[in-house]
Amino acid sequence: MSVPHPGPGNERARIRDGAEDRAAMMRKLIARLGRGGSGGTVTARPLAVEGLPPVTVRASPRAKRLSMRLDRAGGGLVVTVPSWVPEAEIRRFVERHAGWARRRLAALPPPCPFADGTVVPVLGRDRVIRHDPGHTGRPVLTDDEIRVGGGAEFLARRVRDFLKAEARERLAALSREKSAAVDRRVAAVSVRDTTSRWGSCSSTGRLSYSWRLILAPPFVLDYVVAHEVAHLVELNHSHRFWRVVDTLTPHAVEARAWLKANGAGLLRIGS
Repeated sequence: MSVPHPGPGNERARIRDGAEDRAAMMRKLIARLGRGGSGGTVTARPLAVEGLPPVTVRASPRAKRLSMRLDRAGGGLVVTVPSWVPEAEIRRFVERHAGWARRRLAALPPPCPFADGTVVPVLGRDRVIRHDPGHTGRPVLTDDEIRVGGGAEFLARRVRDFLKAEARERLAALSREKSAAVDRRVAAVSVRDTTSRWGSCSSTGRLSYSWRLILAPPFVLDYVVAHEVAHLVELNHSHRFWRVVDTLTPHAVEARAWLKANGAGLLRIGS
């Protein structure tokens, strides 16, 4: 179970093509089986379409229709297709929905790359990235700055790695604290660069979070961790689940509203 990325321009908006009728789908399925199937591997490849940013085609044997979504972090498009769909049909699908894609992409916040002088929020407070070639060791976080040493060409990677480490440390500690409050054990905590969810909890007790939560105010981290830890008790979104959430944080309503309003912007930081 997971906390999805909500919000205008940040919901999992997706175009699906339902034009194929059942008979056509069956004919294609029979043809695919006649070729011996396409295996279980999901493959990805680029597709150049004039007037659109980079398009990534994900061919999946489990997909039942063509669908398109935004890559909100990278500012591109991802098209998921059944493995047997020919390239020409994929291209027609993308071109048919190009207007939708342009409108949604235009609504995205501008990218905010990690560079010297860039202002980025850390735990909800703005900090200026300062490149200090004479600084040695890991980056230093102060009330106003993220001070980064080393070569300028490595600055973006150093900032990202530092923020990921900060996120992992804080989210792991908070997860352990809240899981103890409900007498549950966290199997493991990881941070990833996810674009469709802020956090997730597996049936084995493994918690995963978006590293970009370190950019949000502390009350948002508190809610997302409470949400995932509550899944250790109730692996669903029932009334019982939400009662557990409310015992773990007083910030559920406030944090969900904040993510709805600001989540899309977080995905553009460091992109």
